[in-house]
Amino acid sequence: MILVTGATGNNGVEIVKRLAARNIPVRAMVRNRDYPKDTAIPHVEVVEGDFDRPETLLGVLAGIEQAFLLTNSSERAEAQQIAFIDVAKQSGVKQIVKLSQFAADANSPVRFLRYHAAVEAALRSSGITYTILRPNLFMQGLLNFRSTIATQNAFYAAAGEAKVSVVDVRDIADVAVAALTESGHEGKIYDLTGPQALTHAEMAESLSVAIGRRITFVNIPPETMRETLLGIGFPVWQTEGLLEDYAHYRRGEAMTIASGVQDAIGKKSRSFEDFSRDYATMFQ
Repeated sequence: MILVTGATGNNGVEIVKRLAARNIPVRAMVRNRDYPKDTAIPHVEVVEGDFDRPETLLGVLAGIEQAFLLTNSSERAEAQQIAFIDVAKQSGVKQIVKLSQFAADANSPVRFLRYHAAVEAALRSSGITYTILRPNLFMQGLLNFRSTIATQNAFYAAAGEAKVSVVDVRDIADVAVAALTESGHEGKIYDLTGPQALTHAEMAESLSVAIGRRITFVNIPPETMRETLLGIGFPVWQTEGLLEDYAHYRRGEAMTIASGVQDAIGKKSRSFEDFSRDYATMFQ
């Protein structure tokens, strides 16, 4: 059986759907047991787990052979994921597919990239067979801006004219499923990007064509972005991490186009035009 953590997030939902469609038994770890009421899927067992209480993970991991590891990016993420790896080793898990981040590096000024690097190192030294996925900025991250896109025909970020090789979450899920169900991915690290490096203004142009009305990207100062995120309830640690991420983009450190999707599943990654067309109705 395969365990998918973070099963209600963008990546987890796509992975669970793909595994279930192939009649592969899946255990979906969630924080709220009410999850299955309206979204139950055949072949999917929903279990409640708490990363902050590693002892509860023993039951979650019982009988699991492969696991997809993902947590929220919080100040606890590094400790949570390393504790999960420790319990997985105790439980006899054979393989962990970890969702990391593009350019993960222990010496990065970006806290998200540092904690991912630390977890990667712990996983590599655990003795468990691993596959590491390092996706760039998600195309689906633009759905976080759909309110202002719908009401103001605009979205705002401290991105400047930075080019970012954004990647479709559906491609990440395809690679994750391949790594969880096929041989040949053991010990691999896949950098996952789209086929183009785009500015946020270029993304706005693509959305405009797909939606059928003019969408504008508005660059804002980092401090304004910080105030906005805090104002809508983002925790301080996560807010500062997102600002570090956007500084990383502005330095041109996320514009490389990688072949990870092609290498892993033998097909080209989806373009931003594909994303814009397929998700257009969600921005109405």
